[in-house]
Amino acid sequence: MNFVQPIRDLEKVRNVRTTLLGNPRDELLFCFGIYTGLRISDILRLKVGDVRNKNVLHIKELKVQKKKKLNKTKRIPILNELQKMIASYIEEKEDQEYLFKSRQGKNKPITRVRAYDILRAAARVNDLDEIGTYTLRKTFGYHVYQEEKDVALLQDIFNHSAPYITMKYIGVNQDAIDKAYQKLNKRLKF
Repeated sequence: MNFVQPIRDLEKVRNVRTTLLGNPRDELLFCFGIYTGLRISDILRLKVGDVRNKNVLHIKELKVQKKKKLNKTKRIPILNELQKMIASYIEEKEDQEYLFKSRQGKNKPITRVRAYDILRAAARVNDLDEIGTYTLRKTFGYHVYQEEKDVALLQDIFNHSAPYITMKYIGVNQDAIDKAYQKLNKRLKF
């Protein structure tokens, strides 16, 4: 299993979105993950009626439900930019349709594999490595952390058991490791 990274550079985030502009479904998928921080499995099961005219999404996360046997609903604000994208995208769609509907079959969502392929293709165009479906969630977390510097907040959002797990997950620990190696490299030049 490859370990994926967040997209740390905001310009690269914009570039990936620009790459996906030709396909509204794929662009919305990318932005939905970046703006909400939800797991791809939770994003793909959404239907049009779940998001139509909403500014808040109430969702029971699949992974948390399985692990902790909780019946807890998570409240996710839908930011204005994402609301506009959703409204435009679903204008002609029925409430029972999957938001990220596959072109295969009658009313089925795209698969995780298809979501991965979409992201990998956009990443290749933009010379990005270590990208996968979790990149969306990690990018959300990385940029929230850079703005807020509040690991406890992200730990709660991600349902992680320890701050270290959250820092490692969003790539902040890797940034520090990379920086330490660079400093050592400069120091040990002889």
